[in-house]
Amino acid sequence: MGKALTLQKYRFTPLKKEIDSIDEVKDDAAEELYERLTIQVDKGQEPLRIDKFILNRVVNTSRNKIQQAIDNGMVLVNNQVIKSNYKVKPFDQIIFYTDTDPVTYEIVPEQMDLNIVFEDDHVMVINKPAGLVVHPGSGNFNGTLINGVAWHLKQQQPDLDESKLPRFGMVHRIDKNTSGLIVLAKSELAAIKLAKQFFDHTVERKYIALVWGNFEVEEGTITGHIARHQRFRKLMDVYPEGDHGKEAITHYTVLEDLKYVSLVESRLETGRTHQIRVHMQHIGHPLFNDETYGGDAIVKGTVFSKYKQFVENCFAICNRQALHAKTLGFTHPFTEKEMKFDSELPSDMKSVIEKWRGYTKNNQLLERS
Repeated sequence: MGKALTLQKYRFTPLKKEIDSIDEVKDDAAEELYERLTIQVDKGQEPLRIDKFILNRVVNTSRNKIQQAIDNGMVLVNNQVIKSNYKVKPFDQIIFYTDTDPVTYEIVPEQMDLNIVFEDDHVMVINKPAGLVVHPGSGNFNGTLINGVAWHLKQQQPDLDESKLPRFGMVHRIDKNTSGLIVLAKSELAAIKLAKQFFDHTVERKYIALVWGNFEVEEGTITGHIARHQRFRKLMDVYPEGDHGKEAITHYTVLEDLKYVSLVESRLETGRTHQIRVHMQHIGHPLFNDETYGGDAIVKGTVFSKYKQFVENCFAICNRQALHAKTLGFTHPFTEKEMKFDSELPSDMKSVIEKWRGYTKNNQLLERS
């Protein structure tokens, strides 16, 4: 295979009956829950402490949070870290890393089994199964991962609540039907430090996906802003730079060519809503059995009834998009030790991949005979 990547445009236009079955995507429901705000100080500004200045201009924050952000290097003035007593002056450019997620649903602690792969006094890493929603939202008010995390943390800190630890430590999320690793903070300070790593793109996130079709090149980078679909508001779509949406970058490597599908490793540089799913659909390779983005039908293959039955059997084995957050790496927010975790593919993905391997091998034998 070659190395140069040539993108092809692929559009999936869902039918109304498909749209009706899709859970609505919340505004700004990105994987990353913190973002960067840039404030340009005007020429008539009188000297004013920076925490007061930001508090007057940013919603959904507090002076305490701003001071914490300053102490942790998440407020820059003219690209320099400053102290909390800094006074803004005309034409300063302020960059403020802030939590702007509008989630307001009450989190009720619920006891549940959590697959905790690492935990200390500051962070915990959980291997989330497919089908489990990460955070309460429209239509999912309980039974989510964060409900279970809240119960777990309150056994250790009985007086803990969201005023002390917003969202009980959630700093990023993965889709309901995506399995794999997620890191959570156990204090607000740890959350701020982890969130900055996500925004600065220093967190390592590798996903394994089974996608439709074969690639002309074995590795490449997909770029394109991601925003809500202009016609179907419950979906996301890819738009050119400068149009609208937020920048999204996905690097991929083809691990295995399985004739009509491919096993792919994707590395996220950004964390937008449905990023891998939308990017792969955008270049003509929707994820296998992704009903939201056109992967739950035969995208590539033959017209033979035996093949159709084979694919339907595969859909039954892996009855969700075949996507797993396999690798997660970050710097510990306090020890500054490099942490890296790896998880096995869940059984449904393992089984469907093996079935495709067997199908490909049998076809190759028939072609040679």
